Amino acid sequence: MEVKAKAPGKIILSGEHAVVHGSTAVAASIDLYTYVSLRFPTPSDDDDTLTLQLKDMALEFSWPISRIKEALPASSPLSSIPTSCSMEYARSIAALVEEQNIPEAKIGLAAGISAFLWLYTSIQGFKPATVVITSELPLGSGLGSSAAFCVALSAALLAFSDSVSLDINHQGWLVFGEKEHELVNRWAFEGEKIIHGKPSGIDNTVSTYGNMIKFRSGSLTRIKTNMPLKMLITNTKVRRNTKALVAGVSERTLRHPDAMSFVFSAVDSIGKELSTIIQSPSPDDLSITEKEEKIEELMEMNQGLLQSMGVSHSSIETVLQTTLKYKLASKLTGAGGGGCVLTLLPTLLSGTVVDKVISELESCGFQCLIAGIGGSGTQIFFGGSS
Repeated sequence: MEVKAKAPGKIILSGEHAVVHGSTAVAASIDLYTYVSLRFPTPSDDDDTLTLQLKDMALEFSWPISRIKEALPASSPLSSIPTSCSMEYARSIAALVEEQNIPEAKIGLAAGISAFLWLYTSIQGFKPATVVITSELPLGSGLGSSAAFCVALSAALLAFSDSVSLDINHQGWLVFGEKEHELVNRWAFEGEKIIHGKPSGIDNTVSTYGNMIKFRSGSLTRIKTNMPLKMLITNTKVRRNTKALVAGVSERTLRHPDAMSFVFSAVDSIGKELSTIIQSPSPDDLSITEKEEKIEELMEMNQGLLQSMGVSHSSIETVLQTTLKYKLASKLTGAGGGGCVLTLLPTLLSGTVVDKVISELESCGFQCLIAGIGGSGTQIFFGGSS
């Protein structure tokens, strides 16, 4: 028995940092995915281990099922309702992860492996299986790679659970219904809590449902795009300290409360206008071009406001200056201080220009990805290949 699941990454189109101070933020899925393959052994395989393969890193971790049973507290009957990982369970999982002797350079993976063990044993119990992870998303770059991992893993595990009822004979990728989506999203959020401590829930919600969401003061609204959007995503590969950047904005707000309140108010207006433009119908190319021009202006405004918050970086400025040479609009996405930069690729932009921009950015040592915005969320596929 085998199932594959995929879940998309995400970008913040507007409102990062300001959302913490009450502004509207808009986030969208991107058509770059994390894939999870889950295979249960047949009786003839005589395999009694749980194996996790991280294909992109050529890493493999495995635990005898007997060792997992011994390490983890006596499990209650499998819960169909997502529950949080208790401190006792977390300590037991940490011991199982420690036994794997993760290479020092990859020690950041420990939290993700802990989330894997929690989700697996909570949804499937103590069954042997092989789980293979591959991803098109760069790790730690602000594109929601950990949420895509938790969502795809939850989807695959739930597909073979009693909590959902699915047609396993379905040909091709299968989209979950509303009830299943909600279950996947809640389990993925529990996984995100293990990795990040106090996640906002934005990343896993976008990855589960796809399309876009508007987020303000703790309330999420799913919105549907009515226009095709394509972005060039430039990964500066500069690692950033998200907590320090968030704290820096808060400190600046304490020092300049009046000025910063106007900054946050402007960001709020940008988020609202952006979501209105994206949702309005686009009957022809002319209206699409007009909307793209408005979105470019809003992106430039948002970037200027992010600079005034103090979260830009020399690598981000290099991307901005490079794309501006080609009259393209860009803004950082996520925490800033490095990470990724978005550049809108208008519908009528020639491929030659795109190639030139990418070539110039790559010569600076950056990684470039092209992604469609606002596509479908998590999907599953029954059978061996897809």
